[in-house]
Amino acid sequence: MPLLEAAKPSLIDINFGLMFWTILTFLIVLYVLKRFAFGPIQAMLDERRNTIAADIDAAEQAREEAQTALSEYRAALAESRKEATQIVESARRTAEEQRREALAELEAEKTRQVERARAEIDSERRRSLQEVKATLADLTVAATEKVVRKQLDAAEQKRLIDEALADVDLSAFSTAQAEGDG
Repeated sequence: MPLLEAAKPSLIDINFGLMFWTILTFLIVLYVLKRFAFGPIQAMLDERRNTIAADIDAAEQAREEAQTALSEYRAALAESRKEATQIVESARRTAEEQRREALAELEAEKTRQVERARAEIDSERRRSLQEVKATLADLTVAATEKVVRKQLDAAEQKRLIDEALADVDLSAFSTAQAEGDG
């Protein structure tokens, strides 16, 4: 059995024939791989690297555009808020001005109505005084007729009325009535 043991190759034994064919096969496989595999693989890797670089550049450009758009949006929003504030302030001022004008108009209307009422009261007072004078004149004529028991002519009636009215103080009546109205 020792013979069989000697024929059995061991892993640490050097076999130059096997080594030659292994190196030759390795070099042929290396040449074939370099010629047909490494070139297309390297081209594919380069293409992939270029695609990734282009995507990164496009993403960076998109980010910059988004930043620009965001800053423009923020500026437009700030401007819109400013304009809205101005519109609200303008509307408030306009409303306040309209309120003041309405109050002034109401005050003027109230003053006109008070003046109109005073004028009507004065007119009514004068008319009432005229009626009182007329009634007083009629009463005076009636009283005078009863006293004299005769009918007086128009000139005599007028003279007696004027004398009677001269004795009556109607200014106290108009002053008392004006104080009651005021």
